[in-house]
Amino acid sequence: MTGDIPSSGHSPSPVGAPADHLGHRDRLRDKLVSGGGAGLHDYELLELYLFRCIPRRDVKPIAKSLIARFGDLGGVVTARPVDLASVKGISDKTAAELVLIQALAERLAREQVIGRPVIASWSALITYCRTALQHARTEEFRVMFLDRKNRLVADEVLGQGTIDHAPVYPREVVKRALAHEASALILVHNHPSGDATPSQADIDMTRSLMEICRPFDIVVHDHLVIGRENTSSFKTLGLM
Repeated sequence: MTGDIPSSGHSPSPVGAPADHLGHRDRLRDKLVSGGGAGLHDYELLELYLFRCIPRRDVKPIAKSLIARFGDLGGVVTARPVDLASVKGISDKTAAELVLIQALAERLAREQVIGRPVIASWSALITYCRTALQHARTEEFRVMFLDRKNRLVADEVLGQGTIDHAPVYPREVVKRALAHEASALILVHNHPSGDATPSQADIDMTRSLMEICRPFDIVVHDHLVIGRENTSSFKTLGLM
């Protein structure tokens, strides 16, 4: 028997999927288009992304499992691929796709600050730093290098360590600053514990670095400590 088959506008539901599976996907997409991401829960945004990675399954339970396991959307996309793949329904390929979200977020945030005066884009700089470090599970020390017009010309990771320590070598920081012909620096590191309060070691290291930079006419504008919920500024706290 031949002839056209009446179409409802959708492909047949995947075997084993709920009857309303595709209708649910369409409703989520409509909700995103009409109201933007602000009108969606974390797990719903994750669902929308997983639709592309896992096309033949109801991904709502998987999305909820990921949020339950890693805490929130940021925790999901910054998780290690091996940990993501341990969640039922997540393959190694899908884990790599989820890691891609964080890489894209960092790149987009960086584009808002690179080559721009930091004073005019300070909130964007904070957003970039938080995007990169807010959910990091180990401590990371970054340096933002600025030119004479206080434009961000480069940022580099100059120390990576454990959950509560990242080795920092002030002379290496100065070496990299000279290589970039930088006239000023902004130091940034995270506290994986979540508490953005500067430690005494943070304060001592910053003051030591400022002393080493002074003969080279390199100014340290600020040192930012990134916590889970907030960010501390040495300059605002009167620590420099």
